[in-house]
Amino acid sequence: MSRSLTLLSAMFTPKAEQRRLRILRTAQASQEISMVKPVVIVVGADKGGVGKTTVSRTLLDYFRVNNVQTRAFDTESPRGTLKRFYPEITEIVDMTTTTDQMKIFDTLNAGLSVTVIDARAGLLSSALASLRDIGFLDSARAGQITFAVFHILGSSIASLDEIAETATFMNGAKYYLVKNFINDTQFFQWDQATYNSYFHRIKHATELVIPKLNEMAYEQVEVASVPFVDFVANKGRNDEPANNSFVLRGYVRHWLANVWREFDRINLTELAGAKATARAGEN
Repeated sequence: MSRSLTLLSAMFTPKAEQRRLRILRTAQASQEISMVKPVVIVVGADKGGVGKTTVSRTLLDYFRVNNVQTRAFDTESPRGTLKRFYPEITEIVDMTTTTDQMKIFDTLNAGLSVTVIDARAGLLSSALASLRDIGFLDSARAGQITFAVFHILGSSIASLDEIAETATFMNGAKYYLVKNFINDTQFFQWDQATYNSYFHRIKHATELVIPKLNEMAYEQVEVASVPFVDFVANKGRNDEPANNSFVLRGYVRHWLANVWREFDRINLTELAGAKATARAGEN
């Protein structure tokens, strides 16, 4: 038998067939990964002090426990805020520069399904304008990218004006108006009609409520510089055992469960192209 026929015969042995099937499955899996529609979530506000980075942290924890591969960009350049809690998956960028915009949007098909952008105070409107200018919003309208904005509201009329300004960019996007009570803020209770008039300007806008977390518990998580889920699990920055207060861990656990119920309500894992994972101890 010629060498070529020997090689040809070897290609159809059981072991060779198994190897061929493994290669085929690997190729198919790689193709499926490359075909995953990118998901981009921008968390921001044009006013500072409304707790937007806190919301970003709850999102990253939520995706983590639901096994959704996620990366994050911290636009609080050069110091960074989000990166302190999630150093391994977060990169600090200056979103006002073209080169850093390329770091984010030229790599959307890198295999990670969700990109969370924590927009620094005052950057939301200009960031959305940049997304319009580079054609990103057109891609979202065409269904090539899943785009969501978590707009963290303050308690002033200025935040209502932000809604009106942001609305012009929301065609094709998921728009979430977030009332974050982390600072015990009172939201337009004196004039609900005014709030409703702004809220209803945006078709398909969804309201989310982030409850208040016990102040001492919040401060201790800040001091520990770990994700909320790690604080609850009594872990330190390097996954080592910590000595966090049982009481404060309980407050954080209860609060985080309430936040995640809001995310479950809006089917956030489906938005990210994943299925929700059952979570224990949410009470």
